[in-house]
Amino acid sequence: MKTLQSTDGLTLAYRDEGEGLPVIALAGLTRNGDDFNFVAPHLEGVRLIRPDYRGRGHSDWAPHQSYTIQVEAMDVLQLMDHLGLDRAAILGTSRGGLIAMGLGATVPERLLGVCLNDIGPVIDNDGLDTIMGYLGRQPNVTSFEAAAKARATLMEGFDNVPLSRWLDEVHHLFVQEGDRLKNRYDPALRDAVIEAGAQPVPDLWPLFDALAGLPTALVHGANSDLLSDATVAEMRRRHPAMGYARVPGRGHVPFLDEAEALTVIRAWLEEMR
Repeated sequence: MKTLQSTDGLTLAYRDEGEGLPVIALAGLTRNGDDFNFVAPHLEGVRLIRPDYRGRGHSDWAPHQSYTIQVEAMDVLQLMDHLGLDRAAILGTSRGGLIAMGLGATVPERLLGVCLNDIGPVIDNDGLDTIMGYLGRQPNVTSFEAAAKARATLMEGFDNVPLSRWLDEVHHLFVQEGDRLKNRYDPALRDAVIEAGAQPVPDLWPLFDALAGLPTALVHGANSDLLSDATVAEMRRRHPAMGYARVPGRGHVPFLDEAEALTVIRAWLEEMR
């Protein structure tokens, strides 16, 4: 892991691997750069940059008021400046896709393209309820093996996923501390989300519409409870040139190494070469 200092004094961790087209992979709300371990081996000719957001993974925790999409977007821009990147592509999973849309609307000159993983301008309440059901709560398991078995049972919408994959994933999500597993993120992230939810919901369609001039793709879990078919249909209507993959047997979020996802991601990458 490499690090940089944020403008407010945090040590932020990131990986910078490979050579070629610069792609910044932004993870979901509680996740970290390890989420892209599954897709990374399939991305040839790519310089894959994987930051851990503030309060997640190997990065420092911060006052929860700074756990916002706007601040995290500024952290991404600071990372780009730190690496000397004038422009980069963004592969954004869930919250990472919201950050990408925000950057596309405010600093489009810094982006080469955007690929969204199971996220759009409308977030379904069922998915939000699922997230709030676990956000900020420590897992009630004592081993990675137990966590993997629990995940296989709890992750609705995922079909034909071997236990070995869930075992790999829980190693991304948790750390062993004594006789318990703990989350790899600041539990105060829950407070930040609750406070954000108390504000009026902004209209995110203008942020999505701002991507129209960039190479854009969407990976959609067919069983997602966060991104509805109706939202996807409207996204495709507004942006007919957008690449699209509907991944069967996946909920929120696809792992991105599924055949359908890889086909669209590779086509998106070729648009920018």
